[in-house]
Amino acid sequence: MSSLLQESQLTHEANVVWLEDLDELDYVRQALDKSARRSGKPRYARDGRMVGYAELDRDAEASPDSGLFQRRTFFLLPHDRPNDPEGLYKEGAPGEAVDPRTIDARRVGEKTPRSQGKHRSEIVPS
Repeated sequence: MSSLLQESQLTHEANVVWLEDLDELDYVRQALDKSARRSGKPRYARDGRMVGYAELDRDAEASPDSGLFQRRTFFLLPHDRPNDPEGLYKEGAPGEAVDPRTIDARRVGEKTPRSQGKHRSEIVPS
């Protein structure tokens, strides 16, 4: 699935479940994954770790081709900033990464100074 999501792809999201404390995460990667269920923790088959997922409302329909639902998952790979603060993403972030504080059901999320690796002391509180 495309890593750069559109809100039109999220119309059936009911809520977002976080598995980790968002205060510790400058950014998360997001993607649409296929799942057999609308809710509950989906399977995770990437390197790294899942840090959250979206649950779908009852009106969400499975794909007629696969019988699976498309659900958003939030994850971090081993080389991402929370795992390797001095590594590749010391500054900047991958294309699919957004600040988790800007994510909500049916809302893609945004890049912010925090997600782009600005030092916390440089970030002006909103």
